[in-house]
Amino acid sequence: MNGFDTAWLPPEAFGPLGARRTLIRGSGPLVGTVRDEVARACERFGGEVVRDGSYDLLLEVTDGGLGAEEFTCAREGGTTTVTASNGHGLLYGLFHVVRLGAQAFTGGWPREVHRPATELRMLDHWDNVAVHPVMGQVERGYAGGSLFWREGRAREDFARVRAYGRLLAACGINAVCVNNVNVHAVEARLLTDRIGEVAAIADVLRPYGVRTHLAVTFAAPVVLGGLSTADPLEPAVREWWAAAARTVYAAVPDFGGFVVKADSEGQPGPFTYGRSHADGANMLAAALAPHGGTVHWRAFVYDHRQDWRDRTTDRARAAYDHFAPLDGEFAAGAVLQVKHGPMDFQVREPVSPVLGAMPRTRLAVEVQATQEYTGQQRHVCWLGPMWSEVLGFRPEGESGPSVGELARELVAVSNAGDDPFWTGHPLAQANLYTFGRLAWRPDADPYRVLDEWIGLTFPSAPARLVEGLHAVLDGSWRTYEKYTAPLGVGFMVQSGHHYGPSVDGYEYSPWGTYHFADRDGIGVDRSAATGTGYAAQYAEPWSGVYESAGTCPDELLLFFHHVPYGHVLSSGRTVIQHIYDTRFDGVAEAEKARRVWAGLVDLVEPAWHARVAERFEEQVRGAREWRDQVNSYFLRKSGVPDAHGRLIH
Repeated sequence: MNGFDTAWLPPEAFGPLGARRTLIRGSGPLVGTVRDEVARACERFGGEVVRDGSYDLLLEVTDGGLGAEEFTCAREGGTTTVTASNGHGLLYGLFHVVRLGAQAFTGGWPREVHRPATELRMLDHWDNVAVHPVMGQVERGYAGGSLFWREGRAREDFARVRAYGRLLAACGINAVCVNNVNVHAVEARLLTDRIGEVAAIADVLRPYGVRTHLAVTFAAPVVLGGLSTADPLEPAVREWWAAAARTVYAAVPDFGGFVVKADSEGQPGPFTYGRSHADGANMLAAALAPHGGTVHWRAFVYDHRQDWRDRTTDRARAAYDHFAPLDGEFAAGAVLQVKHGPMDFQVREPVSPVLGAMPRTRLAVEVQATQEYTGQQRHVCWLGPMWSEVLGFRPEGESGPSVGELARELVAVSNAGDDPFWTGHPLAQANLYTFGRLAWRPDADPYRVLDEWIGLTFPSAPARLVEGLHAVLDGSWRTYEKYTAPLGVGFMVQSGHHYGPSVDGYEYSPWGTYHFADRDGIGVDRSAATGTGYAAQYAEPWSGVYESAGTCPDELLLFFHHVPYGHVLSSGRTVIQHIYDTRFDGVAEAEKARRVWAGLVDLVEPAWHARVAERFEEQVRGAREWRDQVNSYFLRKSGVPDAHGRLIH
C-alpha cells in the first residue's frame, strides 16, 4: 500500500462490498459518486451493479422524511438496505457499510437511523498560497506542502485533492477552509480576482459532499477595495462585503462562508474602529445571509504584548472577557469558533469556560489535529481521548449538557499535506479520522473509533497487528504528557517553532505563557481569592473545584495554582517527585512503544513501517531530551533530590 492511494480507505476495505449484487436508486452528483465507488469495488473484487432483479445491497434515495445528511441502514431477508433523502446521506451510508465490512452482510437487524450530531464538521487548513518568508507554505503544518496550492497558484493536478475529499467523506467531514487564518497579501485576493482558483478546488471536493470555505482579512475593503476604512458600521463597507459575497457565490454557488481571525496576534479587526466583535461578525453574516453562508469568527483573541512581571494579567481570561458579555448579540449566521481550551492547544488544559457561558450564541469547538504542541507529527500522540474528554465535559455539572451537546459545529486545524503518507507520521492519520467520527457523534467511544481506523487502514489485519497498534496508540497522549510540561502548566517549548523543550522558552516573553517557577514552587495562581480570578469564569461546581488546590484535579493543578514543590498530590507524591517520576515514566513508555512497533515489521508494508520506525527514533530522542531538561531545571530550581536516586544531569 502507499499513503496517496490508501490512508484509511485501501481497496481491500471495499472487498466485502464488491463481492455483492448492488442496486442503486436515485440521481444527482453524489449518487453518481456512490455509483462510481461501488463500480470500482465490483471491478476489483467481483459482483456487479444491477438495474433490477435480485440484489444483496440496496442503496436508495427515498422521500422518507430524513434530514439532509441522515441515512438508515437495515438487514432483513438477506438484503442490506441503506436509504437517504439525498446523495449526501447515501454517500455517508455507503461508507457506513464499508466500515461494517463483512458484518454488513451477516445476520439481520432492524432499521437504524444514523444522523450527525453537529451541523458542520470542518477542517481549517493553515495553508499559504505563496510561500511565506516566515511561516512557509503551511503554517504549523507537519506533513509537507499544501494540498491545494503550489508555486503561488492553485495546483494544476487535483487528483490528490479528489482523493482527500473521498477520505473526508469517509469519516464524516463536510467542510474545508482552504487557506490560512492569518491572511497575507496574496491570500487576500482569493476573495476577488482569484476566486476562480477557489472555485476549481470546490468543484473537486463537491462530489464528496465537502463545501469550501475561505479565510478572509477583516481589512479587505481597504486592502482590496481601496476604501479608507473597514468600519463594520460604515454603509460603504457593508456594501463592499455584500458585493464581494455576490462575486464569490457567482463562482461557487455552494460556498460555505468566511473564516475570520480578527484583533488577534496582529490581525486587523473591529477594535480599530471602536466596534465590538459582534459588530464585525454580524456585518459579514449579513453579507453572506442571502446566499446561505456563515461566518466563523474565531474567539482566539488576547493581548500578546504582556508584561511578564504583571501577574494580574492572564491570557487564559481573554476569550471569556471579550466574548461572554456579547452572548445573544451575534447574528444567526455568525458562528463563534472557540478553542477547546483557554490557552493554545496544550497537551493538557481545562475546557474553555466560554463553551458554557454563551447559550444564545452559535458555537463551534476548535481543536488542533496538526500536533503543534503535541509532537508535531514526529511523535505519536493519538488525541482521541483528549478530544473525547473535552466533548464530554459538562460546564454546569453532571445535570447539565456536555460540550458535545452545546456545540453545533466542530472544527479542527488539519494535519494533512502533500506528504506521501498524508500526515507525515502515518499513525497521525488516526487523528484526522478520529476527529471526523467524533464530530459526527461527540459521545462516541474514541477507542471504538480507533478500531474502525485500524480495520479500514489494515483490512484483515491479524490480531497481533491490531494489538500492537493499540499498544502504541491507546496511551500515547498521556505518554507525551508525562515527558513534557507537567500538571497542566503548559508550554515550556522552544519559542517560535514550538518543537522540543525549553522550560523558560516563553517565561520572560510578551505572550502570556508563564509557569512562574521559583525556588519555592511552581504554577499560576488563577484563583478568585488570591490570583487572576480565572477560576471564577466557570459556573459551579467547577469554579469551586478549581478555586482550591485541595480540590483541583491533579492534572490541572499548576494551571490553577502556584504551590510549593512539597505539595502532596492525591497520588501521595509531592509535586517535585511527580515531575521526576513522570519524566522517567514517559521515556520508558516511548521506548516500549518503539520496541512494539519494531516487532510488527513483518505485518506492515515496508515503506509504512520504515517511516513510523524513523519517527519513533526521533520520539525517543526527544522524550529523553525533555526528561533531562525538565528534571535538571527543577532539581536546580528546587534543590530537592530525586527520591529514587536516578541520574539527573
